[in-house]
Amino acid sequence: MRVLILVILSLFATLPAQAQDAPAAAPAAAPAAEAGADRAWRDTTGYRFPAIAKTVADMQNLAYAMTLRDYCADARVPDDFVRERLARFSRMTGREESCQTLLDY
Repeated sequence: MRVLILVILSLFATLPAQAQDAPAAAPAAAPAAEAGADRAWRDTTGYRFPAIAKTVADMQNLAYAMTLRDYCADARVPDDFVRERLARFSRMTGREESCQTLLDY
C-alpha cells in the first residue's frame, strides 16, 4: 500500500507546474451585475477527474491519516499526543476525526 502511494506521489511530482501561471485577479470594483452572472460556462460536471489541487489534498490527507492510524494502533504512543494530532487533522479536514474515522481514508 505504501509503495502504491509513493508511486502515485512521484507521478504528481513529475507533472508540470500548472499553478504558476495563475490568471490575473479581477478588478476590485467589479460591477454588481457580474456578481450574479450565469456561471454555466464554468460547469465541470462532465470532467472525468477532479482538479489537481483536490487530488493532491486527498493524497496528503491519506498520508497523514495513515500516520495517525499507526499512532492509534501503537499502545506506546500517549493518548494525549494522539488526541492532539486527531484534533489537528480534524481542523485540516473540516470534520470530526477519531481513530475509527481514519478508516475512511
